[in-house]
Amino acid sequence: MVNRFTSVTTALTLKVVGIICILSFFVDFLILLLPFQPTDRVWQINLGTALVDRGIVPLVGLGLLFAAYWIENADPASDRPQGIDLRFPAAIISSILGLMFLLIFPLHLNNVNQAKAQTLNRITQEAAQAETQLDTRLSQLQAQLNTEQGKAQLDQLRNQTKAQFSEILKDDQKYKQAIESPQIPANIKELLKKAKTNPQVLDKAIEQQTDVQTLQTQQLSQVRQRRDDALQQAKDTAWKSGLRIGISSLLLSIGYIIIGWTSLRGSGAVQGGKPRTAAR
Repeated sequence: MVNRFTSVTTALTLKVVGIICILSFFVDFLILLLPFQPTDRVWQINLGTALVDRGIVPLVGLGLLFAAYWIENADPASDRPQGIDLRFPAAIISSILGLMFLLIFPLHLNNVNQAKAQTLNRITQEAAQAETQLDTRLSQLQAQLNTEQGKAQLDQLRNQTKAQFSEILKDDQKYKQAIESPQIPANIKELLKKAKTNPQVLDKAIEQQTDVQTLQTQQLSQVRQRRDDALQQAKDTAWKSGLRIGISSLLLSIGYIIIGWTSLRGSGAVQGGKPRTAAR
């Protein structure tokens, strides 16, 4: 009596948990469809990613549901499963989900590749625009420095910068504080160390830092480095997303199709909730 009660309770518990898992997935699915934008590639990518991330939930639910019926059928005191037999609709749902995840696999890869191409093109265009703007600003600066007033301002800036560095280099306490300060950039500390032993290094560094051509080269290098980093990040993100979602959706598809087709084929051997026995 106790074993009978335990098997019935276990089967009922598995059914309830399995049905809740399946229904919760479809509730999430309906919510994820809103707002409905089927022509938006980003919406398609986000939907496919969200569905695959939640795809294991109904798979577990189906497993629990079929396990519940297996427990009922294994009980010799049970004439038939309790309540409505949900194995056939569960097999249909499993087959549909298998087809859905099978379609997500190529669709997601295609969307990710197209989105990656658009992102790379946008990054390249923004970098080219930034280089053009930089060339324009530096050309204007060069024209300004070619005037007498501009040359005087540049000389004044160089003298002020040299005086600030010289003041630090002459005072050992200030020099030590500057070298140990975490707020001073590493390149400035390196310059101070070199200028401490060779003062001519300071003059050369100040001249280079205030030279328009050198400034243009440095800033162009920074723009191109940021462009290369952004391009590489976009490629890595697309590659990881395509690989993770693609493989996961393919595995989910295989699992759902196996469960669905196996259950549908086995349903012909089920009659009245119990396996048919051969006629004697």
